[in-house]
Amino acid sequence: LFFAVVAGIMLTSAVTLAVNPAQWIEDSSLEDGMKQPTSEELDALDVDALNLGYSGDELSQFCSTNEQAMSNVYVQEYKIPTKCTQPLAITVDPSGLVWFVETNTGNVVKFDPTTEMFTEYDNLVWKNVEKIFVAAAIDNNVEPTKLRSMMWGIDYFPDGSIWFTDETTDAIWKFSIDDESYNRISYSQTVLDKASLPQKLVIEGSKIIINDFSGGRLSFLDYAQDKQGLKHYAIPAIMDKAVTSGFAIDLDKNVWYTNWIPSGQGILVKFDYPGYEFQTTQGEITHGLLLQDFVEWYNFPTGLNTPNGVAVGPDQKIWLADTSSNNFFSFDPKTEKFTKYVTSIPTVDSYGNASGVIKNPVSNPYWIEHHAGYLIMNQHNANRIGVFNPYSETLVEYTIPSRNPNWADCEGIDYCGVAQVFDFAADGKKIWFTEWVENNIGVVDTSILPPFSINIDREQITLEKGQTIQLALEVNALVSNTFDVNVNSSSTSTFSDIIITHENNFSLSGDTTITIEIMASEHALSGTHKVLLGAYTDDIAVSQFITVTVV
Repeated sequence: LFFAVVAGIMLTSAVTLAVNPAQWIEDSSLEDGMKQPTSEELDALDVDALNLGYSGDELSQFCSTNEQAMSNVYVQEYKIPTKCTQPLAITVDPSGLVWFVETNTGNVVKFDPTTEMFTEYDNLVWKNVEKIFVAAAIDNNVEPTKLRSMMWGIDYFPDGSIWFTDETTDAIWKFSIDDESYNRISYSQTVLDKASLPQKLVIEGSKIIINDFSGGRLSFLDYAQDKQGLKHYAIPAIMDKAVTSGFAIDLDKNVWYTNWIPSGQGILVKFDYPGYEFQTTQGEITHGLLLQDFVEWYNFPTGLNTPNGVAVGPDQKIWLADTSSNNFFSFDPKTEKFTKYVTSIPTVDSYGNASGVIKNPVSNPYWIEHHAGYLIMNQHNANRIGVFNPYSETLVEYTIPSRNPNWADCEGIDYCGVAQVFDFAADGKKIWFTEWVENNIGVVDTSILPPFSINIDREQITLEKGQTIQLALEVNALVSNTFDVNVNSSSTSTFSDIIITHENNFSLSGDTTITIEIMASEHALSGTHKVLLGAYTDDIAVSQFITVTVV
């Protein structure tokens, strides 16, 4: 495999030459014979008059079921002034200002935590793109819809600009803060005749790194000194028909990312970014460089299926969030071994189970990031944000108070559902996040202590098949009032190899010791598992991993 190389991608706000309406309309029969709208048609078109926005039941499903933002002890939400914006990617600039993008409007928004004020910057370029798509649909007898896009990636550039990705129109955007202007880059210019979906975006020095999810590539865009264009090269997928999801950069500037086939195999890839850069400066012919000279890859372990999030931890281990399960994994580059971890099982108010058919609820950790020695992940199907300490192997999970029942099995249940927390950004002790279907942003304040602490009398145990052992879980109150607490347990084992029993809830006042029984089933497979034990209230869960080996 060779590197795919394209140079001189221009920044432009002249969208008429860079937009492909046929791709957005998703009708391949129109690719060759599609009618293009004239300038006169575009001038005459009033998109707002067509009422293409959400209506009926869609309004509560996508725009919010709660008129007011909510809060608890650890989380404060803020309602966005404009209705139904569907916020997604979020970041924090060096001055502490919060920036995010709205998938339903194309706008960049600033939030000042000090004044608690929102500033929404109207994206006129986006509106022009929408006009082109809507007019093209009408001209070709296709039902027009409002322009919406999942904007998964955002970052702040030191020149005072915000960059973000745009899935629907296959683009990268630059928002200049000083003059409040937008520029759109057609991402399809980077690799012709390939399906693409620009997803996460990270600024690294003068480089803009983007994973092309459906195209399977990892793109490196070098912001030119004259700021008139972008030099680009891309790493193609190592596996045929594989997607490329999130990525992270280690201390040696190697880029770690994943290639995987949905419901199939996958690999963790290490790209020697500095080595490639050095070779290009030595006069090598760029398009002749072989991919295998700069990459190493490692097959996924059993149980790792859809790792969207990738992070490099404080000890330079690689961490992966598996979106289709309750699991997250570490990979040690020194030993080349994976270790499987598990989140808490979602509480019933996140998935509802009104039908009674849900037997094994999953938390779906989506993205994972390293911040100040901790790993942070959004468990979007559990409506929680988790903070994991990789040294002590403790996990604290914060509950998001707003819930939308239209995204879970909630019929007839009053407080139920998820807010679809699809992105987050850490700044100091605060974790900022967006709620895609509740029209909120929010912040977790991790400096606020939980109302209790926990301690487990053993960190490692060994069990023979059929053997049971008892552990003591100490729960120590850190506040004076009495409150209800639930016992928390989950395991990385499969097929009930590990069985955990304990009382489910109790009232805490002072210190309490809970007896936990852990049994290896008669038919358990030999192996090592992580077991998560702890306690939780409505607002917070505090848990500790122990290692259980079955022999």
